[in-house]
Amino acid sequence: MNTKFIFVTGGVLSSLGKGLAAASMGTLLKARGLNVTILKLDPYINVDPGTMNPFQHGEVYVTDDGAETDLDLGHYERFLDQHLGQANNFTSGRIYNNVITKERRGDYLGGTVQVIPHITDEIKQAILSVASDDLDVAIVEIGGTIGDIEGLPFVEAIRQMRNDLGKDNVLYVHLTLVPYIKTAGEIKTKPTQHSVKELRSIGIQPDIILCRSEVELSDEIKAKISLFCNVDKDAVFTCIDVESIYDLPLSLYEEGLDQKIAILLRLSAKNPNLHTWEELVKKVHNPKGRTSIAIVGKYVDLKEAYKSLHEALIHGGIANDYAVDLVYVNSEEITSENCAEKLAGVKGILVPGGFGSRGVEGKIETIRYARENKIPFFGICLGMQCAVIEFARNVLKFKGADSEEFAEKTPYPVIYLMKEWFDIRKKSIQRRDKESEKGGTMRLGAYPCVVKPETRAYEAYGVAQVSERHRHRFEFNKMYAKDFEKNGMTISGFSPDETLVEIVEIQDHPWFLACQFHPEFNSNPLHPHPLFREFVKATIQYTK
Repeated sequence: MNTKFIFVTGGVLSSLGKGLAAASMGTLLKARGLNVTILKLDPYINVDPGTMNPFQHGEVYVTDDGAETDLDLGHYERFLDQHLGQANNFTSGRIYNNVITKERRGDYLGGTVQVIPHITDEIKQAILSVASDDLDVAIVEIGGTIGDIEGLPFVEAIRQMRNDLGKDNVLYVHLTLVPYIKTAGEIKTKPTQHSVKELRSIGIQPDIILCRSEVELSDEIKAKISLFCNVDKDAVFTCIDVESIYDLPLSLYEEGLDQKIAILLRLSAKNPNLHTWEELVKKVHNPKGRTSIAIVGKYVDLKEAYKSLHEALIHGGIANDYAVDLVYVNSEEITSENCAEKLAGVKGILVPGGFGSRGVEGKIETIRYARENKIPFFGICLGMQCAVIEFARNVLKFKGADSEEFAEKTPYPVIYLMKEWFDIRKKSIQRRDKESEKGGTMRLGAYPCVVKPETRAYEAYGVAQVSERHRHRFEFNKMYAKDFEKNGMTISGFSPDETLVEIVEIQDHPWFLACQFHPEFNSNPLHPHPLFREFVKATIQYTK
């Protein structure tokens, strides 16, 4: 095994940006010609975030293999421009579940099962599962904050790994907060000192300290942190607040982070080629103009709930050399009377996914407004289902048309649970245990989609078949397909066997397209998703 490991921990408080720091490190090491992957270890007891409220946890990110994961995997995929999967995200719940399953099976031969060594060994096995002869570096982010009781088994496991693999193969990077007290005009290092002290008390001496700060740290401040935290002077780096998250790799490169990592891990790596990334950042900071797009959903009070969507729209702007201003609108507050006022001034409207009936009528009203006023519209997952319901009610005049998710006895179930498909799926599924449990009621992960020629979808993709990621239970009811197509809604994407509808659009409209899948999960700044590129282009061309 040639893989070396970088463990990223965080101190002082949460939401410092460990995920972005880890992703930026991966970007820099990949630019040096190294083969890199990233893992996220989450201390919460949930087996995965699939059942967690977006207000608490943010979005649930879905990978090609159907894993429901932490949103940081989205950062990893976007920054590294590569696909990850179930092996890149483990939680305490999953680790404990694996250990309990082994104990029930008798794998421990009747021995007492304990946190050390059984839980820690399971964690180490999860980390080592990604190692291979052709993988140079695995970056492992430990979720939570040092000192959290639920994170202790993970910290103990990574402590053991230096003893297992040797100093040249394991590196500890600690991200802390260095606050700037504006009223005093002083930078305070005490929180960092206490955080490192807490980490050292558990048995880990960090090799590198990343200091999250709103101001540049002087050499004197870095020397002080070096002295009190027992790290090399050239191993203390400013992780300064940046205007765009895509500035961060270049900022850390200027600090010399990747060079220090290469030295400490004895990596045979060439100088980084960051030309493509530099060009990307130039585009971000020098747009030709601006456009505005409303995101109408029910989780808008927590922007992290739509993180991938936010970034995909930014990517669509990059593809068009435009900046995108996002206006978040709570769908629960929208009515037919105030819709025009709530959406005044925007050049495009996007209705995202979600579960449950709350806020759905506001989404439907929003879509009616976009359709009738010829405003560029993009619907995703539930957004597509709402577009179908709106069209059925207001164009087809199907009174009471709805989804079986919201109204089981609707006279027109234009969106329904396709039980026959799920029954077949249950019998044929060969994937991981979790998907075996949920695969019968939810489409998760990547599925192929055939794109109909001479449609906006085909114009965007430029190919006849694509692969997109899904996370939903209910489907377009094909029993009504002819009614929709006869009245102006085109089915432009469907499954290869033509049983499932994937994309619908309206031709007599500047740009009206909705899809059952989540294209935001397949977008990154270097390769913006075609549908987001075309949607943003339509908003740029829109004139009221």
